[in-house]
Amino acid sequence: MNLASIPVRAWFATLALGCFGLVAFGMALQEMLRLSPCPLCIFQRLLYLLIGGLALAGFLLPMARLLWSGVIGVLALLGAGVAAYQSWMQFFPDPDNECSLTDPSLIERIVDWLGTQMPSLFLATGFCSSKEWIFLGLSMANWSALIFLGIAAYVALLARRRV
Repeated sequence: MNLASIPVRAWFATLALGCFGLVAFGMALQEMLRLSPCPLCIFQRLLYLLIGGLALAGFLLPMARLLWSGVIGVLALLGAGVAAYQSWMQFFPDPDNECSLTDPSLIERIVDWLGTQMPSLFLATGFCSSKEWIFLGLSMANWSALIFLGIAAYVALLARRRV
């Protein structure tokens, strides 16, 4: 099958389902394993939800494919940067750099506000340097960085696609 033969709407629908599925999977893991998400984890969750919402917009309005792809690409690169920073914090833990122990950053303030609005989805209770879940030798932050980079590559393919 040729990638060009896949409808644009299918690309966006797949991305939306994937992002919402990742959030659901993360929340299920959090509940089953009693994980404590940190502010950076919650911010990444927010980015997955935003990307999923924009992908839904791309499904509904596929003629603006380049706009949706560009915004999603920027959010995916932001997510990769946040996840990479959290991965760095996990590899080199230092109490002086720990989230929630210093003056709150913009991300922490956003997460704190969201946590008061919808605690079941956005309440941050953990530390950014802790690795509470590891799969195949990678922490959740490591996996998230790879997934965000995958999303960026996915929308780059979508943007380059001929309609």
